[in-house]
Amino acid sequence: MKKFLSEFVGSIEYKNVSGTDLSKIEVDSLVFDSRAVKAGSLFFALPGTHTTGNRFIASAIKNGAVAVVYEGEITDDENKSIEESMAGREVAFLKVKSSRFAMSPMSACFYDYPSKKLVVYGVTGTEGKSSTVAFIWQLLRLSGFKAGFISTVQYSLGGEAIANPEHQTTPEATIVQRELYEMLENGCTHAVVESSSHGLSEKTNRLGDVLFDCGAFMNVTLEHLEFHGTYEQYKSDKANLFRTLDKHEHRKSIAGKETVVPAVGIVNLEDPAAVYFADCTANKVIGFTTEGKAGKHAVESGAVELPAVPSGIPVVSAKNIVSTSTGISFDLTVGGKSVSVKAPVPGAFNAYNIMTAIISVNETTGKSIEELAAACQKLESVKGRMTVVDEGQPFEVIVDYAHTPSSFETIFPPVKNRCKGKIISVFGSGGERDTKKRPLQGKIAAEYCDYVILANEDPRGEDEMALLRDIAAGSIEGGKVEGKDLFLIPDRPTAIRKAFTLAGKDDIVLLLGKSHENSIIFKDHIMPYDEISEAKKALGELK
Repeated sequence: MKKFLSEFVGSIEYKNVSGTDLSKIEVDSLVFDSRAVKAGSLFFALPGTHTTGNRFIASAIKNGAVAVVYEGEITDDENKSIEESMAGREVAFLKVKSSRFAMSPMSACFYDYPSKKLVVYGVTGTEGKSSTVAFIWQLLRLSGFKAGFISTVQYSLGGEAIANPEHQTTPEATIVQRELYEMLENGCTHAVVESSSHGLSEKTNRLGDVLFDCGAFMNVTLEHLEFHGTYEQYKSDKANLFRTLDKHEHRKSIAGKETVVPAVGIVNLEDPAAVYFADCTANKVIGFTTEGKAGKHAVESGAVELPAVPSGIPVVSAKNIVSTSTGISFDLTVGGKSVSVKAPVPGAFNAYNIMTAIISVNETTGKSIEELAAACQKLESVKGRMTVVDEGQPFEVIVDYAHTPSSFETIFPPVKNRCKGKIISVFGSGGERDTKKRPLQGKIAAEYCDYVILANEDPRGEDEMALLRDIAAGSIEGGKVEGKDLFLIPDRPTAIRKAFTLAGKDDIVLLLGKSHENSIIFKDHIMPYDEISEAKKALGELK
């Protein structure tokens, strides 16, 4: 892709500081990391937590940047370095209010607005996003549609799923728009985008110019307050997905044919925020529920009080949920009609994710509920989402991404419900992230687990033992005693081995928080790490 700067700069407000003729500046890539700049790149100088992107402008120009988008003021020292790096070359300098915000409209325009030519699904929520995205993508493919997806764990540009090497759920706008463009180039007609609160926030504007047709809300709980500031802002940022549904007419050119795509919002009626999300769009909204029989209510008996269903919203429900270590089955009820669903993906909570996927594809493609329910038998779990590690040991080992209080309340009850022995959990909490959740994690784990072992997740710049003691405070409040049924072992491989020495026949060991991630982040280094491989290695040492 190549374009003259004048062809796509009209999508933003800017000041041409250099006075350069933008119709003569040819750009062939959009980059926000100066190390990735090459000849012909446009470089976005982004503000950082500890520094400013303006410091890297000279480096970007030295690497071949022909244009720079920046904000704020450039210092005298930076100017001197920039002049030296230019060495007489002509470089366009565009000053904007927010270089990060400008990336989205410029990227969308540069790549010819790819989301105008795709049916686009967005999935947001504190938990369940990655699995739901994967299930929507799989059901689309099983229904005969060529589709791509972007998510935390994997992505596809039209072919088979590829592991995502980054820790970032929603990539920066330049990457999102490029990948949507590549999906189109590869013949895709549908795209599924995992939509994090960071990605939907106007602070980052990563998804600001993606034209979504279907928005799914899974849940919203205490998380990422270090970024959003308050729970209300966190909720509002997520709800931008539903507001986006009202910002375009859903007339798209799908495979070269003008098509009106049915717009729909899908909400989890068991979450109190369902009404809030439903009110953020004037388009059709559908609610789904397990009637309190999955997740945190899975081991409770009797009636469960659920939030009131917003007026006029049709309800899809899952009943008779049966979950084993190898799969799930339930009856899907739609408009008084019941359809049996069976899928080889473990975890009662997957009823929420599978229901959402079925509704999404049914509403946007017209494929029948019966067809989609039958296709669920071919669904595959996402790596690190209730992944069973079996090396012939007498106890069960499960790897999952759960790392928040609400996700603990979702996975622990059904596991406890079917466990015949002890439950042993290994987990930690991210450093330099929301600290309020730490004692809550510890207290919930203490309630459901016989042994709690605390280990590094990504301590980053924090003292690892101090971080673990924040979590341990909740476990101690919940009745655990350090050295008896509570252990603080920062080194994660050692912690896993401790868990395995405590486990016996019919026990279940839960390794939580790292899942698909490929490293542990410390203050001064990044340690390569794979939870599943480490678990297999440790199990092999028991033989």
